[in-house]
Amino acid sequence: MSTVRIEPLLHHYRRQKPSHRSPPSKHPLKLSSSFTAFPKKLVVSNGRSFCNFQPPSLRVRAASTDTATVETSEFADAFYKETFPLKRTEAVEGKIIVKLDNGKDAKNWVLTVGCNLPGKWVLHWGVNYVDDVGSEWDQPPSEMRPAGSVSIKDYAIETPLKESLSPVGGDTSHEVKIDVTSSAIAAINFVLKDGETGAWYQHRGRDFKVPFVGYSQDDDNVVGATKALGAWPGTLGKLSNVFVKAESSISQDQDSSGESRDPQQKTMRLEGFYEELPIAKEIAVNNSVTVSIRKCPETTKNLLYLETDLPDHAVVHWGVCRDGTKRWEIPAAPHPPETVVFKDKALRTRLQKKEAGNGCFGLFTLEEGLAGFLFVFKLNETMWLNCVGNDFYIPLLGSDNSISVQREVQSEDAQVPDRSTETNFTAYTDGIINEIRNLVSDVSSEKSQRKRSKEAQETILQEIEKLAAEAYSIFRTTVPTLLEEIIAETEVVKVAPAKICSGTGTGFEILCQGFNWESSKSGRWYMELKSKAAELSSLGFTVIWFPPPTESVSPEGYMPRDLYNLNSRYGNMDELKETVKVFHDIGMKVLGDAVLNHRCAHYRNQNGVWNIFGGRLNWDDRAVVADDPHFQGRGNKSSGDSFHAAPNIDHSQDFVRKDIREWLCWLRNDIGYDGWRLDFVRGFWGGYVRDYIDASEPYFAVGEFWDSLSYTYGQMDRNQDAHRQRIVDWINATNGTCGAFDVTTKGILHAALERCEYWRLSDEKGKPPGVLGWWPSRAVTFIENHDTGSTQGHWRFPNGKEMQGYAYILTHPGTPTVFYDHIFSHYQSEIAALISLRNRNKLNCRSRVKITKAKRDVYAAIIDEKVAIKIGPGHYEPASGPQNWNKSLEGRDYKVWEAS
Repeated sequence: MSTVRIEPLLHHYRRQKPSHRSPPSKHPLKLSSSFTAFPKKLVVSNGRSFCNFQPPSLRVRAASTDTATVETSEFADAFYKETFPLKRTEAVEGKIIVKLDNGKDAKNWVLTVGCNLPGKWVLHWGVNYVDDVGSEWDQPPSEMRPAGSVSIKDYAIETPLKESLSPVGGDTSHEVKIDVTSSAIAAINFVLKDGETGAWYQHRGRDFKVPFVGYSQDDDNVVGATKALGAWPGTLGKLSNVFVKAESSISQDQDSSGESRDPQQKTMRLEGFYEELPIAKEIAVNNSVTVSIRKCPETTKNLLYLETDLPDHAVVHWGVCRDGTKRWEIPAAPHPPETVVFKDKALRTRLQKKEAGNGCFGLFTLEEGLAGFLFVFKLNETMWLNCVGNDFYIPLLGSDNSISVQREVQSEDAQVPDRSTETNFTAYTDGIINEIRNLVSDVSSEKSQRKRSKEAQETILQEIEKLAAEAYSIFRTTVPTLLEEIIAETEVVKVAPAKICSGTGTGFEILCQGFNWESSKSGRWYMELKSKAAELSSLGFTVIWFPPPTESVSPEGYMPRDLYNLNSRYGNMDELKETVKVFHDIGMKVLGDAVLNHRCAHYRNQNGVWNIFGGRLNWDDRAVVADDPHFQGRGNKSSGDSFHAAPNIDHSQDFVRKDIREWLCWLRNDIGYDGWRLDFVRGFWGGYVRDYIDASEPYFAVGEFWDSLSYTYGQMDRNQDAHRQRIVDWINATNGTCGAFDVTTKGILHAALERCEYWRLSDEKGKPPGVLGWWPSRAVTFIENHDTGSTQGHWRFPNGKEMQGYAYILTHPGTPTVFYDHIFSHYQSEIAALISLRNRNKLNCRSRVKITKAKRDVYAAIIDEKVAIKIGPGHYEPASGPQNWNKSLEGRDYKVWEAS
C-alpha cells in the first residue's frame, strides 16, 4: 500500500550489562536471549581452542571407596571426545550523539548525528517544512542530502554514517553531518538503523525530532529541549547542555497585553545543543564446550570431563538415562562439588573456574550401565543453552561414539540458517517425522502411483510440506529445553492429526494482479475485470488478485472503515460476487486484498481522538494498540511495526481475533474469495495470521512484508541475507501457512539490471539470493505492483528491462506474479509466451535451479534440467550434454531454451 509515511521501527531491545565487548558477528542473530549449539568436530570459540584437551590439573578425592583419584591429564586416552560450538548473543552499550551547531553562515545550521558502537549505521530521516500541516515526513531539498544518500519512496532519505575523522564528543566512531541551508525547514526527523541486524532505534518509542523554527512542549520526542521546559524526564538522563530562548516577539506581546499565553503554545528556537542518548546493541558471541570420557582403570566407572569457555558463573543442569528414551534420572553419588538436586529430576552443578581464568570445567563420575549423559547450560534466570533445540546427549554405552542429536526437520526447500534456540518437543517431532516418512513411502510406491490420481498425489505432497513446516516452526521457537517451572517426567504427547490447509496452493499457480493505483477511479472496476476474465485465463493465469473490497477513507481501499460494507469505489457487493463467479466458471481462483493491520474509526473519544469504531464491528479503543500516541489505544503494545496514518489494531485481543476470523470466513463463504493477499503484515505477529489462515482455510495466501534492503554508502550490499531472513521469519511465524512477496529478489534484480551487475543474482552458496533461494514454495515473486509502479512509482522497475525481470521470475521457482499494467501493454505477447513455456515444462514453486553463470554482464541458469535461461547483454549458450537445447524465446537481453 502507498500511504505508509515512515519506515517500520522495531521495539527497543532489553539492555543488560555485558561481561565483555565482542566484535559483531558477520551474520548477526536476531536480538534475543536465546542460544543455539551445533555439533561439529571443529572448535570455534573466540580464538581459543580446546582440542588439545590439556586443562589445569584437577585432583578429585573419592567420596567413597569405589571412587578413584583422577588426574584430568589422563584423559588423553578418552574413548569419546566431542566439541560443540555454542552461539549466543550479548548486549553492549554505547550512545547516540546528536549535536546542533551554527554553520559557516550564521543563518544556517549543521546537525551531526553519531554513534560510538561499531556497525553499519544508517540514518533514516526526513523533514517537516514550515507550512506543513500534520507530522508526516517529506524529503529534504537535494542540497541538504549528504553524499551517499538514497531516497526511500517519496518521504525519506537514508544516509550511511561514516567513520569520523574528528569524533564528536571524543569517542564517536561513526557520524553524519547535515547542512540545513533552507529557512523553510521546520524540523528534521530521524531514526537510526543498524544495517547489520536490521534493527531500528527510536527516541522514547518515537522518531527523533530536531526543531529549527519552533516546537510545542507536547512534542516529547524533541531532542535538544531544556529541563526547564519539562522535555527531559525519564530514563535518558540529564545529559543535555542546551541553550534555548523564547522568541522576543512573544515576550513583547505578553508584556504589552498583560496576558500570559499557554506555556505549551510557546514557540521556542534552539541556539545549539549537544545530547548523548544511551543505546544497546546485541552482538553475536561464539563459545564452545568439549566433552571427553574415559574409563577409570580402578573402578571401571566412566569419568566425564566437561570444559567450556563460557563465563565462570555457568551452571550445568544434568542427569543420566538408562535406555534410548532419554528419560532424565539422578545418578548415584558421588557428585561434583557445588551440586544440588533440582525437583528430584535433575542435578545442578556450578562449574569450577579454571586456574588460567579462561572458562570453567566440571568432572563427573558415572556408574556403569548408563546409556547416556544429558545436560543443558544455564547462564542466568532467563538464558539457557542447549543443542539444536534438544538436550545435549552424550552416549555412554557401546562403541558408537557419535553424538546423538535430533536434527531440525523442515521442508526440503526451506534452506534457512538456524538463528535461535529451539524447543524440545521430542515426542511431538518424532511423530511428525514418522508421518512424513509414511507419506513419502506412500506417494513414491509404484502401486500407489498407479492407483492415485495426480491430484491426490499433489495433496499428499502438500501434507508433507505442511508437516515439515510445522516441525520447522517448533525448532525455531525460543523456549529453553528445561524450564524450571515445568520440569516433569517425560511422557508421550498424543497429537491429533493435523488438518491440512497450507494456503500455498498446488505450486503451479501463476498470479495476475488485477488492478493498479488508478483502478478505483472507474467506479465499476469489477465489471471491467469481468469483461477481461476469459482473456486472462487464455494467457495462462490461474489466480487473480482483486483490490481491497471494503468501504474505505481512501478511494484505493487501503484505509478500511466498515469491514462488512463491501460497497467500494471498485463497485458494489453484487458486482463483486458476480465477477468472482465468472472467474470461478473459467477455472481461476480469486484472492481478496485484506487489510488487517489497521482500521479507520467512525467516532472520536472524549479527547477528540479518532479511535471508536462503528458498523457491525463496533469496537472501542481497546481494539487499538497502546504504543501509538496518535490514537491513544487501550489495548496491548503492538506486536509489529506501526502504520501511523490510522489506528493499528491490537490482534492480541480475543474479541478482535474472533471478529476477524468470522469476517474472513464470511468473505470466503458468501463472496467466494479463494484466498488472501494480506496488506502490511509487518504490523502484527505472523502467529495471528496462522490463526486467521486456519479459520478461513484459503486455497492460497500471501503477505506483504516490505522493508528496506541493506545499503552501504548508497550502494546495495552483496549479501542480503538479513533482509530475506526477516521475511522468512515472518513466514515461519505463520507456521508456513502463508507465503510472502519476495521483496529481496525484486531489490536485487533492480541493482543487477540497473548497474549491469548480474553477479548479484547468485549468493555466496551459488543459489538465488532472494527468498526463493531459501524457501521457494513460500516465495511469491514479482517485479512491479500498484505501489512500486503504476502512477505512484515508489520503486519502479528499471525502465526497458521489465522483460528480463519476467524472464527470470517466470522460469524460476517461487510463485510468479504479473502486474496488470504489464499484461495490458506491448509486453503481453512476450509474457504470454513465457507463461506458456512455464506451463509446458511444468515448472513450479519447488523447481530446482542450477546457476551456470553469474558474471558482470550475464546471468544464466538451468531449471529442472528442462529450461535454460540467460539474461543480460553478455553471451551464453547452454552446454551440450544429456539434453539437446533448442532456443524457444528471445527478447531484449534475454533468451530461453528448452531441452528436446
